[in-house]
Amino acid sequence: CVTVDVQAACRDTTVTQELLKEGFHRDLLVRVELGEDAGGCAVAARTRLPAGIYVDPYELATLQQHNLTKAVLIPDVIDVEAPEYLARDVLVLLFLEPDPRCSRCFHAAVPVHARYHRPAEERQEALVVLESPEVLLCCCHSHLSAECWEPAEVNAPCSAKNAGPCQWHSAKHRPVYEELMLRVPVGLREHRSLVCALTLLTTGLCSSLILAAACKYGHFS
Repeated sequence: CVTVDVQAACRDTTVTQELLKEGFHRDLLVRVELGEDAGGCAVAARTRLPAGIYVDPYELATLQQHNLTKAVLIPDVIDVEAPEYLARDVLVLLFLEPDPRCSRCFHAAVPVHARYHRPAEERQEALVVLESPEVLLCCCHSHLSAECWEPAEVNAPCSAKNAGPCQWHSAKHRPVYEELMLRVPVGLREHRSLVCALTLLTTGLCSSLILAAACKYGHFS
């Protein structure tokens, strides 16, 4: 790896994140611009997803097989069916790809999904706040400046192509980033009786139709 001016890179590093698409199924796009050319260093973004949003590990595995994204989930076992109030936070280490149009720029996206929340009293939406990710740098055999970077407690591969464990470093002094908010639609508690009645009616009707079709067209010995 080529040594970079880490102090300048840390001082001038900027990071932005954006939620693409609409609804419960989105793409989290992360962009990072270092102060100088990364010089062959691996760049990653570590972000904490709150309980209201998650990454599907099965979907992620499929995408990684096709080299569409690279990420590590901590923990790697996630209950995708759990509602928000029974779920836990998840750490995501997202490996960033270099931007061919900018030697100092990196980006990557990963699919995220909103969880169902408890019904609310008044507001018909819940806010899920995504904090700004931490920018991490892995420079192989380069020696990073202790004035700007400190070792990060990350047990992860060096990069998407190198499965061996590496020492990652994070910026001590980062710019102030804005938080990202996801608005998740939720039901109202006053509608609970109506929803239960309609659900029961629909279930009974569908069950009757299935039973009638089975009796009419089924072959019973």
